[in-house]
Amino acid sequence: MRLAAPDMDSLNTEQRRVHDVIAGGPRGRVRGPLALWLHRPLLAEAAQNLGQYCRYGSSLAPRLSEIAILTLVRLWDAELPWYAHKAEALKVGVEPEVIEAIRSSHAPQLKDAAGQAVYRFTMEVSKNRRVSQETYDAALGAVGSNGLVDLVGIIGYYSLVALTVNTFELPLPEGVLPDFPS
Repeated sequence: MRLAAPDMDSLNTEQRRVHDVIAGGPRGRVRGPLALWLHRPLLAEAAQNLGQYCRYGSSLAPRLSEIAILTLVRLWDAELPWYAHKAEALKVGVEPEVIEAIRSSHAPQLKDAAGQAVYRFTMEVSKNRRVSQETYDAALGAVGSNGLVDLVGIIGYYSLVALTVNTFELPLPEGVLPDFPS
């Protein structure tokens, strides 16, 4: 790890306030990128608000959100958010074979149009930095305008998470082996 999170026993007043806001929310604790962002408490607070919205307030069905998140963090080879979201994806109905296909960098065989559209949109916008009209129209038709705006927000937020994890080399929990080939 290149940079450790601030020592939780030595937080300044602003860091403590933001820490307590995050810990008091649906996450219930402060870890990973959120803990690291506490070096800059206003960034941590802004990212926490966006992340909380993307995770708990999005109009996308949780299954679709998790397909997007897994797809995005796999493109970044970001092991920590992959580890965190793999279990969540299973809980919300993402099929194990879909998770395995994404993990092994293969297009998953999604049976539903919405899942296909979310996967395709996430792949295309992440790789090309834009989407074709065909991909845009398919995603819009599958998830509607609110869902599409939320999908873009999820992709943006988890890009920040992946960038943070990879830049500062945040480790997996002790005893957890990486899922991606080296």
